[in-house]
Amino acid sequence: MPKITVTIAILFFCSFSVFSQKINLSGVLTDGSEKTPVNNSVVALLTPIDSVLYKFTRSDKEGNFNLKNVKAGNYILMTAHSQYADYVDAITVKENEKNMGTIALISKIKLLKEVIIKSGSIRIKGDTTSYRAGDFKVSANANVEELLKKLPGIQVDKNGTIKAMGETVEKVLVDGEEFFGDDPGMAVKNLRADAVKEVQVFDKKSDQAEFTGIDDGNTKKTINLKLKEDKKKGYFGKIDAANGPLTNIDSRYNSNLMFSDFKGKRKLSAFLLNGNIGQDGLGWQDSEKFGGRDNDINMSMDDDGNVNYEWTDGNIDEEPYVDTQNGFIKNTNAGLQYSNKWNDKQALNLSPKFNKQIYTNNNSRLTQAQVGETQLNENRSTVSNVNRSNFKLNATYDVKLDSVNSLKFTAKTNFYNTDSDEFTNGITTGDKGLLKNKQEKTFTTNSDKESLSASILFKHKFAKARRTFSVNSSWNTLSTNSNNLLKSSNESYDGGVFSSRDDVDQNKIGEKTNQNLALNLSYTEPIGKKFALQFAYQVTHNTGDSNYLTYGYSDVTGKYDLVVHSLSNQFKQTITTNKPIIKLSYNAKKINYSFGSGFGFTSFDLLDQTLNNQYKRSYTNFFPTANLSYKYKSNSNLRFNYQGATQQPTIDQLQPLRNNQDFFNQTLGNPDLKQSFTNSVSISQNSFSILTESQFYQGIYFRTTTNLISYNKDIDPESAKTISKPINTNGNFSGTFYFGYGFKVKKIDLRINLNPSINYNKSILSINSKINNSNTLNSGFTVYLNKSKEKKYDFSLSNNFSNSRSSTSQNDVIKSFNTNNLNLDIGVYFREKWKLSTDYNLNARQKTADFQTNLTNQLWNTRLQRTFKNDEFTAYILVRDILNQNIGVNRNIYENIISEERNDRLKRYAMIGFTWNFKNKGEIAKK
Repeated sequence: MPKITVTIAILFFCSFSVFSQKINLSGVLTDGSEKTPVNNSVVALLTPIDSVLYKFTRSDKEGNFNLKNVKAGNYILMTAHSQYADYVDAITVKENEKNMGTIALISKIKLLKEVIIKSGSIRIKGDTTSYRAGDFKVSANANVEELLKKLPGIQVDKNGTIKAMGETVEKVLVDGEEFFGDDPGMAVKNLRADAVKEVQVFDKKSDQAEFTGIDDGNTKKTINLKLKEDKKKGYFGKIDAANGPLTNIDSRYNSNLMFSDFKGKRKLSAFLLNGNIGQDGLGWQDSEKFGGRDNDINMSMDDDGNVNYEWTDGNIDEEPYVDTQNGFIKNTNAGLQYSNKWNDKQALNLSPKFNKQIYTNNNSRLTQAQVGETQLNENRSTVSNVNRSNFKLNATYDVKLDSVNSLKFTAKTNFYNTDSDEFTNGITTGDKGLLKNKQEKTFTTNSDKESLSASILFKHKFAKARRTFSVNSSWNTLSTNSNNLLKSSNESYDGGVFSSRDDVDQNKIGEKTNQNLALNLSYTEPIGKKFALQFAYQVTHNTGDSNYLTYGYSDVTGKYDLVVHSLSNQFKQTITTNKPIIKLSYNAKKINYSFGSGFGFTSFDLLDQTLNNQYKRSYTNFFPTANLSYKYKSNSNLRFNYQGATQQPTIDQLQPLRNNQDFFNQTLGNPDLKQSFTNSVSISQNSFSILTESQFYQGIYFRTTTNLISYNKDIDPESAKTISKPINTNGNFSGTFYFGYGFKVKKIDLRINLNPSINYNKSILSINSKINNSNTLNSGFTVYLNKSKEKKYDFSLSNNFSNSRSSTSQNDVIKSFNTNNLNLDIGVYFREKWKLSTDYNLNARQKTADFQTNLTNQLWNTRLQRTFKNDEFTAYILVRDILNQNIGVNRNIYENIISEERNDRLKRYAMIGFTWNFKNKGEIAKK
């Protein structure tokens, strides 16, 4: 029947054309690659309004076609052939004769090779998954973080941590460049969603791997935000100010200012955040970058010559723990970002930032430690007051000297200053409630820290493809100056009866400097079309100086001028490593792999200047490495990675110095420590189904460490006094499995994500020089549902269940508890300009034999807003913690310890605010 209808239509139009102006439409069809004629291809004319067939013909052996008696007007010209992709073009016929000339058709075989797999809003090419931002509807003036929450396979938790395909995102780029340094939170929180054209997710390889083409297994999950062309010209920004409506109480306030001015490849942005509601406006790495966990900084270098800064607890110049999720904080953050490119040869990226925090918190902590058949219960409360500031500067200059040579200069600075005071009150009891000890302590801190780093990377490409040479040289230094006062009263009890008291009144002055020099030479040589060899040589030289002096208070002079020799020490360290490396790589369309090894020759030279003791030793290590990537489908891949690496002990762990800041929990360094060696294996798989819009990913990670640097704890069960000393242990390993499945129920337009995970850790703990095994198992399951309709509603529901389970070989007791978090977010639009948002969070924590308190609490927040003038202005009122149940509670199980910690939290408050989202109207009008 359809064929008859088409035939009748063709006859009708042909008869009608007799009475019209006769126009001939001709042309020739050719193969776009071979330039040969394409014969027997359908060539049709369609009416543009309803796409109804008007005329058609077929091309002859020479590829020629001729449509006769065509009426003047507008048409759609379309070709159809079994071996070639359809060609579609809008044309106008108005002359007596119209020749379309040569039309080049694309072979379907070639098209399939080059096609970017695409389905509506998502496309996958190679390892990159791209989302068309405009297809995911967000509220007016939303930032990129809100956009990311809409994208399948990407999750953003309440702390701002971004995960893509189950992995934590470590970098967020804007048009391929860093935005405010390497902080992933700055771009997603401060860029407008409507400025983004495309969101790309991929595993970014190291600079060395991208240059040589040899995968070294060092990748970072990265998001690149591609901006719309019109957003790269002109300016846009946001001013947001809110304040509590009540003046007779401690009022809440918050202000955000962000401005960006883009002109082609030149980008200039600035931000200023100020408030007292706990918002820092930065990313999930704020604690590391702005002193949130700035107890101490250790600097170490991995086997690829990369320097890592690690913030750790319990070191000599221990500072208070600042957690912006807890306590009360007044903070100011400001930053500037400038990037530009000139002539595609020079690029500059500059990002200075400033942060200041004034922080107060009340912390209470209950810790239960199993020591053989004895259980020690420590109940401690701490009041903290912290005033700290930080200035940071990142700068990168990249220059292409010519077509084969390039230089990259990188410089980073970090300056910290902290003033704080802590007051701690604590008691320790036995399992029968008998008092073991009691402590009152005041600790004040004044410290300055400075970290500087610089690197130069030279790259050269030879005339022969894949033959390369590079030199990477870096210098890093970290220095700390601290001046601390410790006053404490410490009482010991025997059988619950007072036995002794030790009072401490000391001034502690510390100076530490750690420097690292590294040189990395690399040469790659192709040995065929797909194979290549890499030869490299690395030299690292690490030096450290730690001078720590403790002075007791003198009643005679009224000063701290009595040197406490048992708590003072001057120490030097020098660690040098030479490592030649050889690798073989294979690169093909679907399979890429590399394997090889380095041979490390490491020497330790340690000098205890106080006691005039010298410690020298050397090590020879074998560093195998292997990587495999298999793209078994265009939108699916499998990855395998194995790496062996050493970890050197820090100067704090090596220096034979006693730290008595906590009288009943002291630490002592160990200059006899050996380096540890870790074997790591990871396997991951990721696939995406275009037709069902479903994503499936999973990963397994296994790690085992020999000579792991852990601690031996000498615990006196009577006084509960503990002396911890770092030692090397064997038999430690951990394993992690994660799984993710996301899909869309198209009938109801509902997105669903399922994410189970499990982690197992076996660690060796030494208590009173007796080795014990500790087994910890953490498992969880998350369900996430999301549905939205533009200008109607947004809905998301998630539930996360987790279980923590721990046991030790000391006894048969298993410590276990469950937690469950239910979160509901709803946004409803009405009358287009109004929106009511509310979120509800139910936290349930299981009662246990150790913790009998019911810790179930509910958090309910709401916000009502109205937009004006095409969504340029927004007025809003919000209420946080309507039920006044916000509590800061954390439970943790590890080794022989189970703990519950509580902190102050900001409870119920209300704010009235106004937002102005501005953009360059002149550029929009021009568009």
